[in-house]
Amino acid sequence: MDSKGITLLTTSLLLASGAGWAAYQYLDKMPNRTKAVETVPVVVASKDLTFGTTLDTEHLNVVQFPKDALPRGAYAAVDSVLGQTSKVFLVTGEPVLASKLSSVGGGLSVLVRPTMRAISVEVDQVTGVSGFVLPGDRVDVLVTIENAAGSNVAITKTALQNAEVLAAGVTTEEKGKRHITTQTVTLLVDPSGAESVALGLAQGQIHLVLRNPNDYEVVKVEAMNTRTVLGMAPEKQVTRQRPTETKKPEPKPAPVVVAPPPAPKPDPSFTVIRGGAISKQNSPTGEKP
Repeated sequence: MDSKGITLLTTSLLLASGAGWAAYQYLDKMPNRTKAVETVPVVVASKDLTFGTTLDTEHLNVVQFPKDALPRGAYAAVDSVLGQTSKVFLVTGEPVLASKLSSVGGGLSVLVRPTMRAISVEVDQVTGVSGFVLPGDRVDVLVTIENAAGSNVAITKTALQNAEVLAAGVTTEEKGKRHITTQTVTLLVDPSGAESVALGLAQGQIHLVLRNPNDYEVVKVEAMNTRTVLGMAPEKQVTRQRPTETKKPEPKPAPVVVAPPPAPKPDPSFTVIRGGAISKQNSPTGEKP
């Protein structure tokens, strides 16, 4: 290598060393901008919890949360929430907040609003919209009753509209060699709606109709029957007349018996004719004429 190349290499190394030293000095003199994040303890769910769960130590954990991101209503100690009931679903790691708990009641009852009722219906894959009915959805309830409009004429009526689904669960039963899957759906209804659903369960079959979550309109729907669906003429109504009743003759009033007037009393006097003279004398009884 000639002297010119050596000179260039030496110059490059000196410049690189100078630049590195200058950078080090600059960074060393900069103030430390990294600030430790202050944290606080927060109670969170240790597993996925459904609503109506009475909280115990196995359901809870305590983790550190940034103090600046602390949610309102959070708890710092597990003992603060033991025995309370969850009103909503909680996922693993979700902070347990006061707005999500209830200290009164337990189970599903905490979701039943005042003046409302909860009633459960058992549906299958067809009547339950193929199992797609989930808590929080809204449904219409249709009731179908056989022979309600005459022999072999079923009728279907929309018994409820816009009913809220509180809970939904799937159970599998074994009947013989078959496994039958059914779904139980719990609805939030008013007392009148509870009666309609109970009647449908006892007398016919229940179908659930899933609604759009933004559709709250209650529409007027006429009941449908077998003849209407098939386009058949309505069955003629036969008016049955009651047999003519033979009126019994009214009894004639009994004749009024009028007593005859009393016979006139005989004159107590008598007439005497003597020598052409006529005179009257009293009766021998002494009565005056």
